[in-house]
Amino acid sequence: MSNFIELGKKIYDLKNPREAHRFAVFVARCCLHPQRMSRLEKFFAQSELLTKVAQGYPFVYEQATRAFFYYNSTFEERAQLIEENMQFLSERFNEDFMLKLYGDKKIELWHMPLDETLGEMNLVLCAESGQRKEGLAAVMFNLPGEVPVYQILFWIARSGADWAMWIGAMQGPNVDDAKDLVKRITKKCHAYRTKNLILYAAQAVARSLGVKKIFAVTNEGYYANNHVRRDRKLKTSFSDFWTEAGGVPTSDARFYELPLVETRKTFEEIPSHKRAQYRRRFALLDELDAAIATTLRGFKNANCDI
Repeated sequence: MSNFIELGKKIYDLKNPREAHRFAVFVARCCLHPQRMSRLEKFFAQSELLTKVAQGYPFVYEQATRAFFYYNSTFEERAQLIEENMQFLSERFNEDFMLKLYGDKKIELWHMPLDETLGEMNLVLCAESGQRKEGLAAVMFNLPGEVPVYQILFWIARSGADWAMWIGAMQGPNVDDAKDLVKRITKKCHAYRTKNLILYAAQAVARSLGVKKIFAVTNEGYYANNHVRRDRKLKTSFSDFWTEAGGVPTSDARFYELPLVETRKTFEEIPSHKRAQYRRRFALLDELDAAIATTLRGFKNANCDI
């Protein structure tokens, strides 16, 4: 139990009454699952790199104990997906990548200028404490001052024999002029919707990471359904958007399977007066794809062939 208390002190600010309450709940839940928590600790103690990851991102221990990631997730499922995510990434990417991602730093994947008022929008891969309810990492578009525009939160885990990206949430801008902001960015992206752009970026990241499938939570699978306030409405219907993006239901109503690659219209399918716009849009997406692939390839372990 003393070890669980020490872990909790690394996660929570005990001077904050709310955090102190969470600390007590965390220790109690650890005591209810001592063997599984011990295995999780041993997992991160197995190498110097994983030990450093857990030191920089101690929330991996909390995430196992709380009703996070998706609706009705179990303690064992959460602990296992945490281990699988870290196993997958640490085997394929170098220490610099792991310690940046789980050391509260952002890995820039791409950037584009918007206008004189908004400045530049950049795409980053990160893992922040505020994102830990829905994933173990995020693909995020930011404006100057680290103002989030759109983000997709995810983790990497197995689906049978294959590795997959599992999307726990998609979040839009939480600012007063959100609709105007999205409209301006959409115009800059040649009428390509911003939420489609963040999904496209997540698909590109998935391919560059080397996973074979993508799954995403449905409205029914969203983690917040675990909690009392089930009257809260999602700003975007996940299920409807995944369907628009080519997703299909799975045997588990909590998840859709999404394509790894977005299907593009052929030029024959595009009205002649819009072909120039689509040509510019596709060039932008190709640029984004190439930038993500180049950046992540630079962090690849020497013995990894993805």
